[in-house]
Amino acid sequence: MPESYRPPLRKDEKEARTRSQSLDTNTTRADATVRDVLAAKDTAVHTITPDETLLDAVETLRAHGIGALVVVADGGALAGILSERDIVRKLADAPGETLPQTVAEVMTREVETCTPDEPLVSVLTRMTEGRFRHMPVMTDGSLSGVISIGDAVHFRLKQLEHEALQMKQLIVG
Repeated sequence: MPESYRPPLRKDEKEARTRSQSLDTNTTRADATVRDVLAAKDTAVHTITPDETLLDAVETLRAHGIGALVVVADGGALAGILSERDIVRKLADAPGETLPQTVAEVMTREVETCTPDEPLVSVLTRMTEGRFRHMPVMTDGSLSGVISIGDAVHFRLKQLEHEALQMKQLIVG
């Protein structure tokens, strides 16, 4: 059969193919920041003062379903952090005498903080190495939020769900 009568073959297609989806456009990079996590959660920061009692703290923790309170001094300056773990340790040391004690007697005074622009991976590393679960977020010397390991895990799970959906769409076309 003469070449002029040959049907078109796939190899004859010289058109440039475009792709609307790719791995780069359909997956997130590991460059999430603390700001990204804070944007995806409730922005309320629950605080307590050093002169309030542990009973006040326990009631506040229970009422808001949270695991830590930021301790602020007069004028809103960061004075410490009080976690459920701090309270449990004190309960073990002084059973029956703990709840009337002041927050100042039990709180953690040396508080690790972060900024909104800090990479999430570095904050998680610091939390894991320091064995704590809550970190106040400071912006220009003022308290602007609190991030917990739970917040970070929830944020990352949402990212992974989104990535899986995007990958599925990439495969299906």
